[in-house]
Amino acid sequence: MRDIEVVVAGGGPVGMWLAAELHRGGVRVVVLEKRVQRPPQSKALTIYPRTIEQFALRGVADRFLAEGTPVPSSHFAILDNRLDFSFLDTRYPFTLFLPQRRTEELLQGHLDELGVPLLREHEVTGVRQSGTGVEVDAVTPSGLVTFEAAYVVGCDGGGSTVRRAAGIEFVGTPSTWHIALGDIELDDPPSTPALTMSTPGGSLYMVRLGGSRWRLATIDHATLFDAPDGPVTFGELRAGALRLANTDFGMRETPDAWLSRVGNETRQAAVYRSGRVFLAGDAAHIHFPAGGQGLNLGLQDATNLGWKLAAVLRGWAPPSLLDTYEAERVPVGLDVVEDSLAQCGLFASPGREGVALRDRFNALLGSTPPLCRSLSVRLSGLGIRYGEEGVRVPDLDLRGAPAASVYGLLHAARFVLLARPGADVPDHHHVDVVHAEIATDDPDWSDAGPLLIRPDGYLAATGSLGLT
Repeated sequence: MRDIEVVVAGGGPVGMWLAAELHRGGVRVVVLEKRVQRPPQSKALTIYPRTIEQFALRGVADRFLAEGTPVPSSHFAILDNRLDFSFLDTRYPFTLFLPQRRTEELLQGHLDELGVPLLREHEVTGVRQSGTGVEVDAVTPSGLVTFEAAYVVGCDGGGSTVRRAAGIEFVGTPSTWHIALGDIELDDPPSTPALTMSTPGGSLYMVRLGGSRWRLATIDHATLFDAPDGPVTFGELRAGALRLANTDFGMRETPDAWLSRVGNETRQAAVYRSGRVFLAGDAAHIHFPAGGQGLNLGLQDATNLGWKLAAVLRGWAPPSLLDTYEAERVPVGLDVVEDSLAQCGLFASPGREGVALRDRFNALLGSTPPLCRSLSVRLSGLGIRYGEEGVRVPDLDLRGAPAASVYGLLHAARFVLLARPGADVPDHHHVDVVHAEIATDDPDWSDAGPLLIRPDGYLAATGSLGLT
């Protein structure tokens, strides 16, 4: 198939969001997904503030907010002293719990509105590239089909066919332990929508999914290092809850219960780009889901890459811009991987040493507000920056602008040059120039010169870089 500029392999949340971002940039894109339909269960549940902000950048945040459950905190290593999010400098100072299946349904609806094709039962089996383009083979109900495009992006998970075809090494370590988790019905659930519990024998984590259905995960030191012996059973999950919490919370075994195991396999792609092949999401990095950071990391990969591919394909940015995707996102991915490993080091350490370590760190969380604030900012994604200039721009209120706040100016995924009324600033075909006042008392922003804001909501340049 021709007349396609980018093939996205994988129709999960990352692939769908990337396709939407590319479409906004004027790119002809197709998504290839091997599954006939999305699975009923949801691996991911957690959406953090920066991810909600990126939805807000495109005017779709309200769809997710209307259905998710906001909780004004999160946890570090499932310790009892939680991380407060209420102080965060964002319109969304909370963790939003929303099952991945519903997140995917909302993203699918968004793609349908944009008219972006997502082709199911299209399993990518091979990728070849040249100096001018790529060929992507896919097995379809009609047989083998080859898609020709300028670029391909592998959003096809930890077992990525695209990554293997490009010969990109997936560096890291295999699982050495596993936990049990399940989405189950509870008759005697906790009184709060989320519960973390740290005990000498391990840790327990629970999130309400809706009604009487809950996600329950047990990090049970009694069985943590046992070799997996078949699928998780209801009795196994119940026994772990009883050992850790002295209650099973009224667990009921139902036909629609979903049970699974998760290991601590941790890997990151040696490179995120090889020629015309890119990786995003789990194809680029996998780790134990400590704090539920993986979905957010992948969606942010997509937001970073989408406008850059569009700029190069439309001819108004040099090909070297694509090198900045790896330069900017590899360190962010590594930071999340290391954060996950640090949390695993706390909650997956049995014995007296592990108990002492958890107790000591939990006490530090309870007595050291700067530590908690730092961990909250990191976990929320709001602390990400790209170099010295590339700081995140908050959703600042505006006066005299065509939108009430900054994020309303970025719905079209274009650069925005925000200048004071009457300021003499250059016009540029690919930049929306907006003259407005920033309505904030924060001098870091109210006194700033012209702000050149990237399509992903990070600062590209300020008055100090010669914009007057």
